[in-house]
Amino acid sequence: AWVGSLAMGMIFFCSPIVSIFTDRLGCRTTAASGAAIAFIGLLSSSFTKSLEVRYFTYGILFGCGSSFAFQPSLVILGHYFKRRLGLANGIVAGGSCLISVPLPFFLKMVGKAIGLAHTFQVLSALMLIQIFLSLTYRPILPPSCDSQHDGQDKLGSRSMRQQCWSQTRKYFNLRVFRRKTYRIWAFGIATAVLGYLVPYMNLVKYVEKKFQETKKDWILLVCLGAMSGLGRLVSGRIGDCIPGLKKIYLQVASFMLLGILCMMIPQCQGFEGVIVICLFLGLCDGFFTTIMAPIAFELVGPMQASQAIGYLMGLMAVPMTAGTPIAGYLNDYFGNYDVAFYFAGVPPIIGSLVLSVVPWVHQRMLKKQ
Repeated sequence: AWVGSLAMGMIFFCSPIVSIFTDRLGCRTTAASGAAIAFIGLLSSSFTKSLEVRYFTYGILFGCGSSFAFQPSLVILGHYFKRRLGLANGIVAGGSCLISVPLPFFLKMVGKAIGLAHTFQVLSALMLIQIFLSLTYRPILPPSCDSQHDGQDKLGSRSMRQQCWSQTRKYFNLRVFRRKTYRIWAFGIATAVLGYLVPYMNLVKYVEKKFQETKKDWILLVCLGAMSGLGRLVSGRIGDCIPGLKKIYLQVASFMLLGILCMMIPQCQGFEGVIVICLFLGLCDGFFTTIMAPIAFELVGPMQASQAIGYLMGLMAVPMTAGTPIAGYLNDYFGNYDVAFYFAGVPPIIGSLVLSVVPWVHQRMLKKQ
């Protein structure tokens, strides 16, 4: 379990670094290189039975490679679409659900038939296909690099410390944090995701423990995946119809509803009630995921969107990774998941309130200008 958690955490922790490579090398090279690293990680995991080695091959290599392959797929859409960016994101994100919904059942069947080692090889073949798919990226916008000759005549008169700091600022573009609206938005998202994964990671265990339902728990995963795909398609189309930063209100609504639904889970008296909540949880996931990239493009523009998304995902890494262990601790301490779900509902509500301020702050800044 910790190996998988490490891989998931690395996808978010590496995001700020990935944004630098995306700006400097382009979406195509970054994504293809990341897919190649992930391929090597999966393939090498099939040749070892040591858990410690798999911490490196799967947790680090596959996790980092997936991060390098994933983030450029969000950025490249901004090169091709502007007026229909939300719909394009919705189609791409919704398409991933077509694979992610049946994939757990497929891997479970394949794992029983051919074993874990050969299952890793099957997954590495899928990642090999991703390498060639990444080569189809054709960036249109020029890379957002500083002028190569900017300040070259002054480097000789600077100290080594000043030169190092200048080069660091050149690659780590922190200009996005100068925008007040981006800072508030990033803080609100980071706050909201503290309890974001708790219902998705613990619902099956909760149903098995409270309702002794072990034969139909797969329905929960199907409901979450299917409704998430539908939510991504719908939210993308709706987002295109909402002008400017008012798109953030879609995230406000999704996080607010997510928090309320988490607190309603312990109140369910039957398995059918949990299924209804899963349907709406999937919609919340779809709305939040799809609209994130279009909002980043609205806040900082297409030239800085890569680093804006990278820093945001980096800020999301710690709270998103910490939420599930905290819920597990609360379950061990109180003997049930009720307190864990109540805890998971608070951060999304707080985050939604913070996000609701962003359009108002943006309007005030425009009036001052």
